[in-house]
Amino acid sequence: MAPVDRRLRVFAWMVRRQGSIAGKSEAEVIALQARHMPDNAVTNFIFGKVAPGIEASDRTIPGPGGDITVRVYRRPGPGGAQGRPLIVYFHGGGFVLGELRMGDWLGSQVARNVGAVVVSVDYRLAPRHRFPAAVDDCYAAVLWAAENASSLGAGGPVGVMGESAGGNLSAVVCLLARDRGGPAISHQVLIYPATDMTSVPPATASTPFLTDAEMRAYRVHYLAGADASDPRLSPLLAEDHSKLPPALIQVGEHDPLRDGGVRYAETLRAAGVPVRLTEYVGMPHGFLNFPGLCRGAPQALAEICAEQKAALAQP
Repeated sequence: MAPVDRRLRVFAWMVRRQGSIAGKSEAEVIALQARHMPDNAVTNFIFGKVAPGIEASDRTIPGPGGDITVRVYRRPGPGGAQGRPLIVYFHGGGFVLGELRMGDWLGSQVARNVGAVVVSVDYRLAPRHRFPAAVDDCYAAVLWAAENASSLGAGGPVGVMGESAGGNLSAVVCLLARDRGGPAISHQVLIYPATDMTSVPPATASTPFLTDAEMRAYRVHYLAGADASDPRLSPLLAEDHSKLPPALIQVGEHDPLRDGGVRYAETLRAAGVPVRLTEYVGMPHGFLNFPGLCRGAPQALAEICAEQKAALAQP
């Protein structure tokens, strides 16, 4: 195995000190959610920022539990007539943490390089809003985006994209869209997704950013006694994976969720779904969130954009 970059190990140690939910009460987790990422040169270097030439605008849309905030990334000017693809993005954070700011780099880079309109969804978080609140919000957001594509400046096919918990939600939304008769989703990007919530994969000293204690805490706060084998929690355990959109699945070599992503790729292929699976050597969980620190992030972004162009761009 290739070693994890020393800078990432140090950063993971800092993140665990300041943002770990392991051992925290529900009230302490909710207080942690209220802390937002500062906007300064350091955070912009680590996490990236909105790409030049891309506008980012926030708006609220109706959701099953109240209004949902979304952030729309796109090039200025009308674009629906040219068939811009529409991509809906779900951030990570274990269904407990995460905010729209975390998607600024990835969402805006995809908007610029693919020529897409990207809609990032600020879905409800546990423990205040437990399963299936996040699922319901994300499916509602995809429905809304597809129905309002023209007003967003999009006119092409629809794709979904997410990392970690957002990768889980992307896979689940594709299952729901197939089973509920829409909307039509043409491509899915699952970045180090959580695919099986029935157990906690083992973490080791070589897998920074996710410890056993943290994964168990995320699971407890989100599931709250729900049946973990429900396909809306564990898409890997769905009875049928046929007729799902083609997928790009990216995993990191040093990620406890790696094996689950690989298994999901194998399951989709067995069901006849085209899949591209890429393992990024030396990369830990969350590596695409830290483009300023991770040498694999630009390569993973390039692969995402190439796959989305091939699947979604109109001739």
